[in-house]
Amino acid sequence: MDIAVSALAEAYHSLRHGQHDPARLAEAFAHLAYQALVTEVELTPKPGLVDRRNTGAHHDMDVHTFYASAQALKPWFASFYRCGVSHSDLPADYALLRLREEGLAAERDMFQATAGVNTHKGALFALGLLCAAAGRLVGQGIGPDRESLCEEVARLCEGLVRNELNRQSEAQTAGEHLFQRYGLTGARGEAASGFATVRHYGLPAFEEACLQGVDEEAALLAALLNLMAHNPDTNVVSRGGLEGLAFVQGEAQALLARGGIHAPGFMADFIALDEEMITRHLSPGGSADLLALTWFLSRLPA
Repeated sequence: MDIAVSALAEAYHSLRHGQHDPARLAEAFAHLAYQALVTEVELTPKPGLVDRRNTGAHHDMDVHTFYASAQALKPWFASFYRCGVSHSDLPADYALLRLREEGLAAERDMFQATAGVNTHKGALFALGLLCAAAGRLVGQGIGPDRESLCEEVARLCEGLVRNELNRQSEAQTAGEHLFQRYGLTGARGEAASGFATVRHYGLPAFEEACLQGVDEEAALLAALLNLMAHNPDTNVVSRGGLEGLAFVQGEAQALLARGGIHAPGFMADFIALDEEMITRHLSPGGSADLLALTWFLSRLPA
């Protein structure tokens, strides 16, 4: 059992007896979020993405950039948790407003650590919400499990798509542009759904593979493959349009149809897909973020 999971188990036990240590629980969630970022970037191979084998379809970052970014963000995850606790009595929409300043400050630290490279903006948004949601639940005397945590994130983000994307004004951000042009809701929509893509595809694939006796790295590859097959990844669309998204989803679905990670030659096929996606300049960064969430949630009670 890793350090964060052990700490969470102890904290949950104490919480049930009204004796939990708030600082210990904040650090446990922060470590869990940090480890999710490290686990994601170290998984290899990942088509089009930075991993230990190559830099994918990116020319301005490598694994060391991601390590620096994750280290810079780690203390902020504890801060998000504490913010959730301190505002646990506020309505969800007001609590989200309080989190924004924290999120922007964390983002500034990320860019400072990476010399301006966007490594974890999407993952920071999602994992920050999860840590804050955990704090809110604990502040209400509830030990967060996967379902309650995702439901709390959905409450925090209710109306986010309507308020921030579905506006009649000219698009100012990449997210607004993709929503207005293609109807894609991206990270906001995923959070507002309580991370439905993770719960319906990433986590089931990961846990099924674990039950089949494969090691964690293979199980994470199974989760990534399922996420790539089903996630309407706005990172892919921003680089390759809907045609690029159709290519990524189609290739992933074809690999699943051949047996996924259990198919003969899967690893060679996945590496070949990596090379093709690099050639096409496609990077499923949204699915990478959801993979980090998959690992994070897999460590919590079901």
